[in-house]
Amino acid sequence: MRTRLRSGTPNPTRRPGERRAPRRQTRPVTSPAVRRRPLFTGKAALLMTLVLLLALTLAGPIRQYLEGRQELAELTAEGAALDRRAAELERQLDRQADPAWIERQARERLTYVLPGDRLLVVVDGAAVEGDAGTLDEAARPAPAQPWYEGLMESLARADGDLPEEPAE
Repeated sequence: MRTRLRSGTPNPTRRPGERRAPRRQTRPVTSPAVRRRPLFTGKAALLMTLVLLLALTLAGPIRQYLEGRQELAELTAEGAALDRRAAELERQLDRQADPAWIERQARERLTYVLPGDRLLVVVDGAAVEGDAGTLDEAARPAPAQPWYEGLMESLARADGDLPEEPAE
């Protein structure tokens, strides 16, 4: 083992002219209160992992809760609309139970008349008057023939089997 002498003698393991390695700087000794702490400690990483796990665990139920609230709001609005429609139909039923309303609708829609009322009927552009249910037979239009009989009649006229109708 080699020993170094404290006197100014050079190190016997060194060669003359050899460069010395640069001296390492020493850190200043600081008190423990001034020491820098690492950015993430093991406890902080564990806490962040637990918070992330809790957030991922609760994400599904929270989403289902919010969707349920949305569906509940939609169903409430739909129920209110159905209540309004039911009230409207109830008013219509009450109105239709009134005999005066029924009579007015029969006159307007079905052209019903009561006995003794004056009735004006237009037949082929000519006005015919009379009491209800008392129209003359001459004023009533002839029953229309089916389309196929009209077709056969026009073919017979075209062949010359039937005489031409006089123009009116």
